Amino acid sequence: MKIIKTVMAAAAAALFAGPALAGQTFDSVKAKGFVQCGVNLGLYGFSAPDDKGNWSGLDVDACRAVAAALFGDSTKVKFTPLSAQQRLPALQSGEIDMLARNTTWTLSRDTANGLNFTTVNYYDGQGFMVAKKLGVKSAKELNGATVCVLPGTTTEQNLSDYFRATKMTFKPVVIEKNEELNGAFFSGRCDAISSDASQLAAIRANESPNPDDYVILPELISKEPLAPAVRQGDDQWMDLVRWSGLAMIAAEEKGITSANVDQMMSSADPEVKRLLGVTPGNGKALGIDEAWAAKIIKQVGNYGESFERNVGKGSKLKISRGLNALYTQGGLLYAPPFK
Repeated sequence: MKIIKTVMAAAAAALFAGPALAGQTFDSVKAKGFVQCGVNLGLYGFSAPDDKGNWSGLDVDACRAVAAALFGDSTKVKFTPLSAQQRLPALQSGEIDMLARNTTWTLSRDTANGLNFTTVNYYDGQGFMVAKKLGVKSAKELNGATVCVLPGTTTEQNLSDYFRATKMTFKPVVIEKNEELNGAFFSGRCDAISSDASQLAAIRANESPNPDDYVILPELISKEPLAPAVRQGDDQWMDLVRWSGLAMIAAEEKGITSANVDQMMSSADPEVKRLLGVTPGNGKALGIDEAWAAKIIKQVGNYGESFERNVGKGSKLKISRGLNALYTQGGLLYAPPFK
């Protein structure tokens, strides 16, 4: 009985570790001198290491932006590669300080899972990829298909919802590890693979035997706002992560780049002056240096710079801005006033 009580106590401690640590996140990160950031095991364009172990990607830049804001040094980040099943428990337990792993902002994750999502850094939608030789032109032609899908994801649920709504049937091939799932698709075990369209583009460009042999079907069957997440209970840490992302978006809106940020310090635009810390106040509000946003922009770049080098025209993916265009250009990303 004593052993059982001890085990139950340990389990309870583990269950509530996230909320207990949440209020201490800002101070604990500052004290240890780096941000522990949960990322994908390896998804080109979002988070992937090179052969020397150097990480890059859109989500990696979100982590580096927070480090630049807090420490003035975007390299003060340690990355924890996580599977889809591992990512939320790792954040809840306090193993990581923030999660930037192409994770969809959903109501259940924002409530029942005890998480807060910060700034959307990529608007995506779920799609399908098939081999061209199948001759399939539309997702509506997939009745009876076998479909490769990761378990424990919104992708798996969306897949079931789509086939139910369209009165079609399918056979899921569920494999936990990305590389094994992709291998199953390319070996012909599945007729289609379903995931976020950006992930499908990365898989086709980076892992297929010949990218030209595969096509991403035109339908998007879901809305997938991808955003970094933190634990509930530490508003100061949430504010820092959120506004670090918004600073990159605002910089693009104002035409501030990593190359001209020093020159823009002399701008007459009041909002630019507040953003870059020339007019003080925002740094004090966040509990960090007044030049925090300028350091992000100089070391990481504005949102457009990050997008283009990681997933846009400067990358192998060559994804167009689409829904990820600036609010002023008719898209969805925007930054509230820095006032």
